[in-house]
Amino acid sequence: MATSKDCFQTIHTMHKAALLAHRKQKSEDTSTLLGGQLPNKVVHDNNYIPLMTTGPDVSEKQMQEKPQSFQHAILTALPEDRHQPKPVIVVGPAGVGRTTALEKLIVDWATGKHLQHFSCVFHFTFRDLNAHKGVLSLQALLLQCYSHLSSESLALVLQNPKSLLFLFDGLDQYQHSLEPPTSLTLCSDPQQPASVSMLVASLVHGPLLKGAAILLTSRPTAASLESLDGYRMELLGFLKPQRKAYCDRFFSDPIVASQAFENIERTMGFYDFCTSPRFCWMTCSIYKSLMEAGEILPETLTQVFVYITIHLIRALSLDTTNARDLVTSLGRMASHCCLGPDSNCSKEEMASTDVQQFLTTPTSIKDFLHVDGDLESDNCIFSFHTQKIQEFFLAASFYLDESEAVSVEELLENHEGCVEFLDLYLAGLSEPSQRKPLESELGEFNTDHIMDFSSWFKSTSRKALESYHTDRHLHCFHLLHQRQNEKLVKEIITPSARGISYGVLGVHDCVSLSYIVTCLGEWDQLNLYSSKDLTEEKANLLVPAIRLSHKIILVQSSLSAGALAHLASALSQGRTTELDMSYNPMGDTGFKVLCTGLGDCNIQTLKLPVCGLTEACCGDLVAVLTSEKSHLRVLELRGNTLHDQGLRKLSHALGSPHCKLQELQLPRCELTGGSMEALSTALCVGQSELRILNLAQNCLTDQGVDWLAKALQYPCCQLQSLILFDNELTAACCAGVAEALQSEGCRLTELDLSVNALGQEGALQLCKALNKPGCPLEKLRLVRCELTTLVFKELGVLLSSGTSGLRTLSVGLNKIGDEGAKHLWVALGNKRCSLEHLDVEMIQLTDACVGDLSAAVRASGFLKSLVLKNNHLTDTSVPALVQVMQDSRTMQEMNLQYNDFSEDMFEMMDQCAKIKY
Repeated sequence: MATSKDCFQTIHTMHKAALLAHRKQKSEDTSTLLGGQLPNKVVHDNNYIPLMTTGPDVSEKQMQEKPQSFQHAILTALPEDRHQPKPVIVVGPAGVGRTTALEKLIVDWATGKHLQHFSCVFHFTFRDLNAHKGVLSLQALLLQCYSHLSSESLALVLQNPKSLLFLFDGLDQYQHSLEPPTSLTLCSDPQQPASVSMLVASLVHGPLLKGAAILLTSRPTAASLESLDGYRMELLGFLKPQRKAYCDRFFSDPIVASQAFENIERTMGFYDFCTSPRFCWMTCSIYKSLMEAGEILPETLTQVFVYITIHLIRALSLDTTNARDLVTSLGRMASHCCLGPDSNCSKEEMASTDVQQFLTTPTSIKDFLHVDGDLESDNCIFSFHTQKIQEFFLAASFYLDESEAVSVEELLENHEGCVEFLDLYLAGLSEPSQRKPLESELGEFNTDHIMDFSSWFKSTSRKALESYHTDRHLHCFHLLHQRQNEKLVKEIITPSARGISYGVLGVHDCVSLSYIVTCLGEWDQLNLYSSKDLTEEKANLLVPAIRLSHKIILVQSSLSAGALAHLASALSQGRTTELDMSYNPMGDTGFKVLCTGLGDCNIQTLKLPVCGLTEACCGDLVAVLTSEKSHLRVLELRGNTLHDQGLRKLSHALGSPHCKLQELQLPRCELTGGSMEALSTALCVGQSELRILNLAQNCLTDQGVDWLAKALQYPCCQLQSLILFDNELTAACCAGVAEALQSEGCRLTELDLSVNALGQEGALQLCKALNKPGCPLEKLRLVRCELTTLVFKELGVLLSSGTSGLRTLSVGLNKIGDEGAKHLWVALGNKRCSLEHLDVEMIQLTDACVGDLSAAVRASGFLKSLVLKNNHLTDTSVPALVQVMQDSRTMQEMNLQYNDFSEDMFEMMDQCAKIKY
């Protein structure tokens, strides 16, 4: 007598065999060009290629770097030792292969490959479940669907729910809610009769066959998804490697497969729908037909659907008139489907479109349309296989329409919000080279409609490019890319339309932007500010644009290592002279990748502030700077922790005869005076071309500045600008600096010693040096240096002497008041004073100084700008200041911001455009 275990094994084996036999029988059905290969046939013919998937909350970058196969993800989500199983929800767009993936899962289980801890797998489609009316038990439903099981064997199987897997396909087609009715109790007994919707809700939420595994698939649009609690995974379909594998399998000749794949990727690989296996089948099928006929392969999405339409029409053997009428009818149906709530047509609605006048057989109907239900039934529903072909017929029918009833603007407005590709198709079909093959089958397009589109396109493009909305710019680029008209690109994309930021780019955007730049031959500034997820794929697509751009901005962007490699490669082959990578967290590792392209490129200005660099990067940077092919003139490294060891390495590069660096920005690099000896030596050796050196906000101390002062005295030192802002200096450093300024070899024209405690003693030493004839200094900043009235007196004497070459003086944030400032006003009134810019912000000026100030401005023949910000001037001073600015011929700006003015004075100050308040 057989044991229950033996019976169970017999049922298990019989169920697997029945499932395989049923799927083998269905695999003999016919596939269609637009509908794709049938899932059973794909699996039965061993043509299945694993789909890629990912879990929730995964970035685009992670999708590319860590996708996993659907089968692997399912095994992870449905382990043998699961304790409290939740439904597994597989979400993906139409045509992505959800149904085929389930078929593969079932066949793998039935053939013993995976999920063998399940004794039985039951598969339902929500579309079939919709047809069940009335009430029945779960056991009765299973017996209806799986007639090879007897009541006794099924009862035995249902005794162990944890060994059961239920698969539900197509939640988006379900006419009921998965939420249990509030007024009813969920089922818990497999023999309890209930509506099918109650049975499904009871299974999904657990009371019925508690412990059974549930897997559902759906498009993202299903309303029930929002409230459904479970393990959700996104089905990505075919990424590039899977598309490559598909082409290799589809075409028997490897060379042909490679040609087809490369063309598909270049022409359409950037569209989201290219991840759809159905689209890959359709595209490869039409490419095979074209290649066998020796035809030229498509270059745009429009051309792909032109060839698809030609292929479908030729199969019907229609003459030109009937073919034209068919496409026009399909266009009417497409409009109805776009505007209707369900994107389909009933049998009655189909009759009004005249489509079935031309599609007279079931085969021809299914070639063009998706049919839901029996063709002989009045309940039959018709729809297009994809939104893409639906909108293509709508666009083509517009150009075929001989009436003037609807303009292109009205067409787009009427279908706004329910179309995605319509204007792309209109753009492509407006070009003679793209529509010509279709015109050979359908007759010539309406030239008035073509002219209408061209006029509309130029008008809307001009408005879009005049705006600062990135999305409007990019959409214009998409349409131009679809048209493939280089002359038109040059006509529409004027220099004024090229200055905005294109930071957030999709893959399609990258392709279109590169196409535009390539057509133009060059691009002044490629602004990719705040590109937070610039993947390797996107960077590769941007390479043509990068190569032709003179300036590239990647501020606050995040580039993967692969993206940096493409950037480096493009720079080494391009014409870029300025690259701004500020606030880019590349670190030393990323910078090493970037350096592979910096040693042999045209970059003259490289900005790398706050990029997470350390002294470890300096070896790579030295290699770049000392390369014979390097053109680098300006290097900004502010806010990177280079430390003294890093600067010592850079100093070695500055002494190289190949180093052409003229400006080096090193604020906040955690430097000390310990590295200044090496830097001083590099500046003195005669090879350095450095003109500008910024060492602000580093703890150099007096000893470190002494080394720099010694370098300034050497004739070989080319330094002209030295920024020593906030370096923890005292008066002790001023003797060396003063000596350097008086030396014959000194070339320094700009010196900033602001925010250092120089005091009266140090400042007076500097004044003495500045008074010596021949001192080259023209710009001096001593902001917040603890200056006194005596220092201001000496500065006044200096400015009046006629020997000083100072043109700019900044002495703000020193508390000297009206009494100290009076010396500067006297100096300004002296004809021998050649000062052009004076900054006395926050030195405690009052209205009492305005008389002397005004007299000085009137008397000065050189002063152009005067900064009086953050003082104590009031309304009383305004009339005099406005008058003096209106009278002055030399003054260009007076800055009065943050004084004690009332709003009553704003109107008066507005009378003089040279006043800033």
